[in-house]
Amino acid sequence: MNIDERTIRSLCTDVVFERGQKYRNEERIQRVERFDDIVTAVVRGSSQYDVTVEQGENTIDARCTCPYDDAGECKHAVAVLLDVAADPPQDESKRVRTLLQDASSDDLHEFVHDVLAEHPDLRDQFLARFGNGSKSVEEYRAQIEQLFDQHTQDYPAVTDSIDFSHFFELAEQYHERDHYLEAAAVYRALFEGINDNEVRIDAAYDHYSKTLQSALDRYVECILAADSDQDEFEKYIGVLEEQAMLEHPAHSEQFYRAIDDLENRDER
Repeated sequence: MNIDERTIRSLCTDVVFERGQKYRNEERIQRVERFDDIVTAVVRGSSQYDVTVEQGENTIDARCTCPYDDAGECKHAVAVLLDVAADPPQDESKRVRTLLQDASSDDLHEFVHDVLAEHPDLRDQFLARFGNGSKSVEEYRAQIEQLFDQHTQDYPAVTDSIDFSHFFELAEQYHERDHYLEAAAVYRALFEGINDNEVRIDAAYDHYSKTLQSALDRYVECILAADSDQDEFEKYIGVLEEQAMLEHPAHSEQFYRAIDDLENRDER
């Protein structure tokens, strides 16, 4: 799909379009790069936000790490789309493909090893793509807890939106390989991590509620797809029941609905 002003206007409200224009004119876009049909950028707002734009034949999929939850795309994504329309970034994929063809197997292995050693998130994705096992729920929970700790270093409550996209991408990698229980472990860590930290959240409530709901919905899908025996199936329901009965039941209704979904859709 061609990215032009008319197309961009169709993806957002008039108010957001104007704000996106203002952000671009104020030179808030700090980096724009393209690889094939994917454009990534960093936009400076109240914080720095990562924007990803994936262009298909008839679609434009824009994602931003900001907490915007209203209609259409956010102002950060609009600013990036306007920048791409005005000055399309150079595609780096051809140069990378040429280098990949010319590089030796040993050099590539050494490079991948070094990158994975320095970037735990990429290492998780590599294991999800090629491995036969995953981290435990407790290990994923520790990562999520660390994110909450990082966002409360200067203030005792979380006042912005934590970006959990890495965990969703990781779970999707497992799901695509039909490793449903590995994916479910990631989704479980997400909804447990958010639910347990509810008392620390002091803003962006819609963001956390929607993230928890997405993790719950996908957890249910994975458990049903895994075709576990009845005893195991009851354990997965028990996970939801335990969360529904926590001391701070802000999301109890969501957990009970997920339990109903599992029980009603189970054909055992």
